Amino acid sequence: MKTTVDIPKELLEEAMKLTGARTKREAVVTAVADYTRRQRIALLRRHLGTCKNLLTAGELRRLRETT
Repeated sequence: MKTTVDIPKELLEEAMKLTGARTKREAVVTAVADYTRRQRIALLRRHLGTCKNLLTAGELRRLRETT
């Protein structure tokens, strides 16, 4: 999708350096993807420890060995 945005030059240059991006587009796409990934992880963390009836790794391994 083509969009026009005004991004401060210094901020975009720093993003390009930190991401190793060769183009402005690549830097922006990388930054948006990273932000989205971090937000998804944060949402998942809210559920950490809330599921009581999950199998442990050992229980799952034993189940796989018996089938």
